[in-house]
Amino acid sequence: MKFTKFGKALLLSALSAGVILSFTSCVESYTVGYLYVTGTVTATPSGNGIISGFKIDHNTGKLRAINGLPISSGGANPVRAVLTANNRFVYVLNKGANKEGTSDCTSADPCLNSNIALFVVGANGILTQQQTFYTQGINPVRLLADGSGAHLYVLDHDSPAPSSTASNPVASSPSPSKNANTNCSAAVAGLTSCGDITAFSINQSTGRLTLIVNQVATANLNTSLPYFPVPSNAIDFVLSGSYLLTLNGTAGNLASVFPYTYASTGQLTVVGSGVQTLSALNATAIVSAGGYIWVLDNTPIYQNGSTSPSSQSQFWAYTTGSNGFLSSESASPIADDANQSNPIYLVAETGKNKWFYAANQGNETSSISQSGIAGWLINSPFQPTELEGTPIGFGTGAGPQCLVEDPSKQFFYTANANDSTVTAQSLDENSGLLVPLAQSTKAPSSYSLNGPATWCFMDTRTN
Repeated sequence: MKFTKFGKALLLSALSAGVILSFTSCVESYTVGYLYVTGTVTATPSGNGIISGFKIDHNTGKLRAINGLPISSGGANPVRAVLTANNRFVYVLNKGANKEGTSDCTSADPCLNSNIALFVVGANGILTQQQTFYTQGINPVRLLADGSGAHLYVLDHDSPAPSSTASNPVASSPSPSKNANTNCSAAVAGLTSCGDITAFSINQSTGRLTLIVNQVATANLNTSLPYFPVPSNAIDFVLSGSYLLTLNGTAGNLASVFPYTYASTGQLTVVGSGVQTLSALNATAIVSAGGYIWVLDNTPIYQNGSTSPSSQSQFWAYTTGSNGFLSSESASPIADDANQSNPIYLVAETGKNKWFYAANQGNETSSISQSGIAGWLINSPFQPTELEGTPIGFGTGAGPQCLVEDPSKQFFYTANANDSTVTAQSLDENSGLLVPLAQSTKAPSSYSLNGPATWCFMDTRTN
């Protein structure tokens, strides 16, 4: 078959258009990662929370729901979830509920039916629940996995009394007890009451958890101690190099950090002089980001004798020295945005390592009640300055619970409790500002959830 010059040109144009359309189609369908959000729909001892999931479009940042999600979180009031380093297993910490059916659990009115639910990550981001495990303590608050994906740690606000420790600690949930745990003072000098860290090793084939017994305390007590004591009123914890640091404190009192060394076996060993007192009065979180350890503090800053705070909250930046001791940067504390309050999480962008961002939950009882995201430029030497235009344009929903960066380092997402949404922003690589997707890529900036969000995390696999 022969073609005229015009016919050949037309054919080539058609083929070119087909190639372009095919390439565009591939680009639009490319998933750069998966975003998962835990949330609450019911809040009774027998009711479960949920896990929602979204595919992230690498070109626009647009979210598309994962087929088959949301699913049950495996327990009531999921407060944290982690994905192991091999992207195979998800662990959800379900805090449970007290007798009134709320998550406002105390030592006197503890959470019931707390657990750790294991999920396997399948094709297209689907989650399938496998088994349920139990922490040793009462009122669990935080969960983290080490960088190798070999160990999992749970922070309990209250350690159990000796009589309430489960005989089969992995398969059975301990019964809450109001009795003081005398093992605290015997295991760690200086502690008369304590929270605890429950440590597990992770089976790399099945994800099953196996309890790690406290070898040092067990030897000292001549009886098995299946947890690692920390000071009372545990708030949060973080892994920093070879140290695991626990943040402790109560509102209006100075916070403290308690260090353990972390071994490749998952075993924890108390180091140094123990408790280190910090300057934060209302600590909310401890985070590792941008090469620093950050302690977030919901304490007002008063300047030049003023009777009103210039900022509702602040951040303390530290470096980690020997024995896990934290050394404060001279620029600390760094004032939060004056129109926001109650910082609950902080991340540093990883593309250029030039900016960090804080998610502010807001204080319902404060005159400064706004929530949102604020951002700062990381100067050298270390003297962060708030980005011009922040928080204007940093679109987020009400009451963000988390803040994550996508694997392509283009987009940031928050999951919000007060309006049950996920909000999405794109990173302006020149200014560091976060711009709602609707303004940058014309994709939706907000996505509805089935109930208030509690946490979010990212799977970096592509599809």
